[in-house]
Amino acid sequence: QVQLVESGGGRVQAGGSLRLSCVASENILNYDSMTWHRQAPGKQREFVASARSGGTTSYAESVKGRFAISRDNAKNTVYLQMNSLKPEDTAVYYCAAISGLSATYGQGTQVTVSS
Repeated sequence: QVQLVESGGGRVQAGGSLRLSCVASENILNYDSMTWHRQAPGKQREFVASARSGGTTSYAESVKGRFAISRDNAKNTVYLQMNSLKPEDTAVYYCAAISGLSATYGQGTQVTVSS
């Protein structure tokens, strides 16, 4: 099973930026897509962004225009560039490898946005 390690989280003021990274233990082209999700305190985990192996990307409406997902297949790494951060973006962010109906998640990285 693939191992995913997220990094890049931290504390930032509203309006700031962060870039999250997710390094996979195997070739990410083995998976249909690589995705980012987040879970805020007291809330369910929600979809943030995805990047399919063919290059197609998609975003949750709440982050569209502010976040950008990208992937470096040669490095087995997926990124999430987060700009214009808002306090409501505060959450633990998880990377996932999707294959059919199966999803493998990393341990997550905390993002805290202060007002």
